[in-house]
Amino acid sequence: MLSKKTKYGLKALSYISQKEIGTPILISEIAEEKNIPRKFLEAILLQLKNSGFLGSKKGKGGGYYLLKDPESVSLAALIRVLEGPIAMLPCVSLNFYEKCDDCISEDVCSLHTLMSEVRDSTLGILEGKKLSDL
Repeated sequence: MLSKKTKYGLKALSYISQKEIGTPILISEIAEEKNIPRKFLEAILLQLKNSGFLGSKKGKGGGYYLLKDPESVSLAALIRVLEGPIAMLPCVSLNFYEKCDDCISEDVCSLHTLMSEVRDSTLGILEGKKLSDL
């Protein structure tokens, strides 16, 4: 399940992506249009900025803007930044792998096999969908 942080982040990015690239959008405008609490949105947009997806401009005419073409940004990349691992178990994560403490061997673990399939299917969809698809 996606957290509110990720849901709000995707909604905000979708709104920003509908504007001309490089055109700053005020946080207050995004918050009002997408019904997102402003303080929460500030933290989310700052994280997206620190991750290289957004730029910002201070002062009059300032706000946040996309640094990348929405057609080149996968939803998988955004979800990883906002949510963390896409995999449901740490032992099947491609980017955040951790061995499960209670597992004797991943090779014979039926959950590992199933969750690897779930991860692959989910990744196939999320990598194929771009910010421009929202």
